[in-house]
Amino acid sequence: MTTKNSDPPAGYAPEPGVDTLAIHAGQAPDPLTGAVAPPIYQTSTFAFDTPAQGARRFAGTEAGYIYTRIDNPTTRMLEDCVAALEHGTEGLATATGMAAVCTVLFSLLRSGDHVVATGTLYGPSRLVLENDFARFGVGSTFVDTGDLDAVERAFRPETKLLFLETPANPTLRLADLAACSALAARRGALVAVDNTFASPVLQRPLDHGAQITLHSTTKHINGHSDVVGGVIVARDPALLKTLRRGRTYLGGTMDPHQSWLTLRGLKTLPMRIRTSQESAIRLARQLEAQPAVARVFYPGLPSHPQFELARRQMDGPGSVIAFELKGGYDAGVTLLESLQLMTLAVSLGGVETLIEHPASMTHAGLGTADLAACGITAGLVRLAVGCESVDDLAADLERGLSALA
Repeated sequence: MTTKNSDPPAGYAPEPGVDTLAIHAGQAPDPLTGAVAPPIYQTSTFAFDTPAQGARRFAGTEAGYIYTRIDNPTTRMLEDCVAALEHGTEGLATATGMAAVCTVLFSLLRSGDHVVATGTLYGPSRLVLENDFARFGVGSTFVDTGDLDAVERAFRPETKLLFLETPANPTLRLADLAACSALAARRGALVAVDNTFASPVLQRPLDHGAQITLHSTTKHINGHSDVVGGVIVARDPALLKTLRRGRTYLGGTMDPHQSWLTLRGLKTLPMRIRTSQESAIRLARQLEAQPAVARVFYPGLPSHPQFELARRQMDGPGSVIAFELKGGYDAGVTLLESLQLMTLAVSLGGVETLIEHPASMTHAGLGTADLAACGITAGLVRLAVGCESVDDLAADLERGLSALA
């Protein structure tokens, strides 16, 4: 029975839950037709009522649409929804996840600047810093960002950006977001976090002091392995304006149809995350009990060295597992060739379970020494758990592991 003292105050509106935000944030019914599903504004350009209005929009003194490379109503709905989930001000949707990465780097860095980044950063993200931004005088240092002392030692007077990926790909190593953000603030650097592995359902870096969070929406946010894309969210409107200008000049804007499909997938994000995560917890425990497995890397296991950090920083350990086979590369090949349900493919976050070999696939661009420094061995396998029946996944995994006996 509810007493008067426990009644909510007049006008009280509770913070919407993540399921509600994923379905409704930025997505009111169409004011013209009442359509519940968001319209696809498949147009390249937008008409002005008068020449003066066009001039005001180009000058930035009047809100409104000009050209889809700059902004689009369908894309704006997706951006607003992800921004709400991430507790940011606005979002910027991009054509791919790497377009999001390059937009951040292009917008914030100049010759002479320095970046400290996670050693196991997504392969192309690391390579574009090492090979391409280096050509323009931007230096980079890659470290274990799970080691705060190592992060601090890597900082230089010219360090302008701390680029974190947590959980890291593919080792599931965590960075302490609050501690890293505080360190960067003391040193006058911004913090950008690739939040793809966790999704905003499980982790919101802006709440821990980061200025920027970004995703490959190809993964969890879209969730159906049929659209590529990216998104950037920032806390500060002025910083968002800088990033928007960079995206506009680079031209990596998301297409309206891409945006609509991604928004459609986003509506089920919390449900998919919960389903795949529950299955991942069971499969991680199954792997940990296998004699052919040397080690399991999963933040949901008490054996993970950062188990307590995961519990403090995340709302769940996620659906990606890495495990090292005692038989090395040959054992990995045998396992992968023995599976019948899990799909041998890169990527993650889709409804189907994917499995891959990082050293020869996603991180093949790293040299032998860098792979070793990052803890990516020849026997390491990455498993991205989907939404199939967990009993079927467990049976398929058992089938593959039995081939190693």
